[in-house]
Amino acid sequence: MHPRLRSALSATLIALSCLLVPFGAPAAWAAYTLTDTGRYVTTMAPLAADPAVRDAVAETVGDGILREVDQRADVSPVHGSVGPFVRDAVRSFTHTRAFRLAWDTGNRVTHDAVLRALREDAPAGGVPRAVTVDLAPITAQVKAQLAEDHIPLAARIPVRHTEVPVLPAGELTRYRKGFHMLEVAGLWLPVAAVVFAAAGIALAVRRRRAVVATALGTALGGALLGLALTAGRALTLADLPADVPHPVAGAVYDALTSGLRTVSWLLLFLGLAVALTAWLTRRRSARRRGAGTKSAGTATRTRARV
Repeated sequence: MHPRLRSALSATLIALSCLLVPFGAPAAWAAYTLTDTGRYVTTMAPLAADPAVRDAVAETVGDGILREVDQRADVSPVHGSVGPFVRDAVRSFTHTRAFRLAWDTGNRVTHDAVLRALREDAPAGGVPRAVTVDLAPITAQVKAQLAEDHIPLAARIPVRHTEVPVLPAGELTRYRKGFHMLEVAGLWLPVAAVVFAAAGIALAVRRRRAVVATALGTALGGALLGLALTAGRALTLADLPADVPHPVAGAVYDALTSGLRTVSWLLLFLGLAVALTAWLTRRRSARRRGAGTKSAGTATRTRARV
């Protein structure tokens, strides 16, 4: 193959590899991290200690309890007199081990239900059903933990089957298609990026220069990925409804993308390190060749003079 054709083909393959880096890394991260229930629960576990999340849980659960009290009580001022005590009790509960257990169990049950619905095929000729989560197992587990910790009246906590909607039925078909595309992209985009980079370096006339270009392109892809995550956070918070607390949404976004942010920094530093190493070895070899040529020329002139 002509050297110019080899150089052009090598540059094209390396450019394609570098372009796939900002897309292949998120696809692989989402396909192999977010779709694993254990990793997802581990990722979301630190949110149980986030102050904004605790306050939001206390407000939501407290309002639910007070709503039940208003429906069952005959005295109307009960809500105003009991409300602060109920919220303080729920807020103190968010600092206990039972709350962390309930948080992890709820995330695990919800994640399992969503994955099961996305991976199963739609029923033939049937109407897709909404994805719901039954809170009874979570309540039962929290009740058992409270009873084990000798909390008073823990045995009297009612375990009711409460269906909480997670995914609407109308959007389930679209989510299934997107999920299958994500699984395919998560496998083949990183493989294609590695194959293109290896082929581009193998075809290059000057392979060390091709390695430097590939490493710098990878570092640039990692930097672009980090900028995309920052911009995505701002856009996500800007599009939220008014009733959704932004600190809670920001904490959830940061928790979900923490691994991907680590990947972007890893790509950036790894690419720069490889490029710097290849450049330094190139300069060292060039100095050695220059020193060898100079010594050979001096010896030839000496023999000629003699």
